[in-house]
Amino acid sequence: MTGPVVAVVGPTAVGKSAVADALAERWGSAVISADAMQVYRGMDIGTAKMPVEERHAPLLLVDIIEPDEAYSAALFQRDARQQIDQLQAAGKIPVLCGGTGLYIMAALDDMRFPSGEIEGDARRRYERFAEEHGPDALYELLNRRDPESAQSIHPHNVRRVIRALEMLDEGVSYAEQRKGFSTPKPVYSAHIFALTMERSRLYGRIDARVDAMVRDGLVEEVERLLERGAGPALTARQAIGYKEIIDYLNGACSLDEAIELIKMRSRRYAKRQLSWFRRDDRITWLDMDSLDIEGAVDAIEREVRC
Repeated sequence: MTGPVVAVVGPTAVGKSAVADALAERWGSAVISADAMQVYRGMDIGTAKMPVEERHAPLLLVDIIEPDEAYSAALFQRDARQQIDQLQAAGKIPVLCGGTGLYIMAALDDMRFPSGEIEGDARRRYERFAEEHGPDALYELLNRRDPESAQSIHPHNVRRVIRALEMLDEGVSYAEQRKGFSTPKPVYSAHIFALTMERSRLYGRIDARVDAMVRDGLVEEVERLLERGAGPALTARQAIGYKEIIDYLNGACSLDEAIELIKMRSRRYAKRQLSWFRRDDRITWLDMDSLDIEGAVDAIEREVRC
């Protein structure tokens, strides 16, 4: 086990990116994004990527693939560890930042993923099924074959539903594999900090962020993705904010209804993120109701340096 790695995690809109950026700037290091959607080019507004002009430290593993390319926790593990090792070799403390709990664990812990082709025949078959019959029918297929796994996956997380079906074809249950992740075996000397705040304040920040996304051009961003061929089984369809705007553009709802759905689903996602991170007793929680960005950076630095 080598030098320390710091991870800044927590629910959406809690302020992770600003804290991680300030921390990496202070240490002369870089931030490694651990966000399952920020890896995609062209998905900027809806994924709340920190604008280039606001970054004070390098931000790694954003904009690395196209929205119609396959990506996974296994690929993130490979890419994140490569960045961590390079930063540590340069004498720097890597700063992971994100709310995708599986990606954080994949980078930091001894997590083994099933073998299989990224774009095999089974995956293409399930993607065609989703395009022809819709995400709900795909989810019902998983629910009939493996209800325990289905209960642990959001119905509109098409890529994860497809992966669970692929794993069943390989003789592996997604739910059973997940149980094996419950006792982490660290690969790095990790310090994990989760940001939190009073629930109503967090929900207010989520709602305000969604309103700002729409003002900043979320609808136009989704239109550009559709022009590039983003279909029902592709990543843009799964991300909160994109699916709802696609439905609006297709006439399935009004813009106001789409915005309210984005807010509601973002709040639910924040609850799931908090539940995920609360399972990990390695995490140090930082209350952002009583800390500003500098105060959070100071608290992290004290813990890591001691």
